[in-house]
Amino acid sequence: MSSLCKPFSVSEAPCGRISMRRRCSQQSHPATLTQSPSPRLCAVSGAVMSCCSPEIYTWGSPKRTLSAAAIGGRKITHPGKAILAGGIAGGIEICITFPTEYVKTQLQLDERANPPRYRGIGHCVRLTVQDHGLRGLYRGLSSLLYGSIPKAAVRFGTFELLSNPMRDANGRLDNTRSLLCGLGAGVAEAIMVVCPMETVKVKFIHDQCSLQPRYRGFFHGVREIIKAQGIRGTYQGLTATVLKQGSNQAIRFYVMNLLRNWYKGDDPTREMHPVVTAAFGATAGAASVFGNTPLDVVKTRMQGLEAHRYRNTVDCAFQILRNEGPQAFYKGTVPRLGRVCLDVAIVFVIYEEVVKMLNNVWKTE
Repeated sequence: MSSLCKPFSVSEAPCGRISMRRRCSQQSHPATLTQSPSPRLCAVSGAVMSCCSPEIYTWGSPKRTLSAAAIGGRKITHPGKAILAGGIAGGIEICITFPTEYVKTQLQLDERANPPRYRGIGHCVRLTVQDHGLRGLYRGLSSLLYGSIPKAAVRFGTFELLSNPMRDANGRLDNTRSLLCGLGAGVAEAIMVVCPMETVKVKFIHDQCSLQPRYRGFFHGVREIIKAQGIRGTYQGLTATVLKQGSNQAIRFYVMNLLRNWYKGDDPTREMHPVVTAAFGATAGAASVFGNTPLDVVKTRMQGLEAHRYRNTVDCAFQILRNEGPQAFYKGTVPRLGRVCLDVAIVFVIYEEVVKMLNNVWKTE
């Protein structure tokens, strides 16, 4: 019987797995041989076959039965799901964390030359509540709420759109590519959403410090800004915003991907508990704060009511350095640190959980 069959040959399949083919003619053996996870006995030659790859082999060429997406690894997220999940996550997150954003912005706008109105975080909160009540800590929330939903949607949608073609067969994304995809996501959200949203938010908060506030609400404020300065008035500090958001998301997605790959190791199917996701997200947020707060300070000044004092982004940075010293570039770091760590942790957790739910009701290839 052994004379009917020649020995097995071992070759690499296109996906990198080992493929075993029988050197037998179809005329001699028309039957289809199916692999199974356990050793199998060849009915023709009596040879024992061991296999672990879920493929079906004929006596000719192998036939794939798996989808092309992420063999046994992280499922590739459809950009549509990423947009929807990102929008939901962004809306929930900003409602939780806005007071810290308010305090951070006030401290960054509080210049030393005035002299400064606030002595620190607690003093800023106390004066705000004293003058405007608890609602004062939520001044400008509407502009961020209207913007946070599309911002997070654009961020995660763009990231998945860019990263999906770059993933390997197991759905893993290497660290360098995650950095580039995060940069692309940050630039996209800066141009499409963040710059006009941040400009309106900063003007609202700065306006509250005036003796006679001009803006009565979100839509009134936007109307007044466009009336006085045109559409360009909502795009003040675009260069600084692109630099800030691009570096922000590049750092966050890079650190998050680095920690995720480390945690999963050689098992890409290992599930991440929401607590682990939150911890990794907070770490990624902290890294972005220390990495680009100077850009955030420059962006805030370029979008404030006193932005006309600066010729451009470079001039703004130079004036801050000359008049206030290098430490001014880290104003608001502590409240920003608290807000961003909480922000990124919440967004990544909600995003991952919403994507899991969407996978159950929205079937995509």
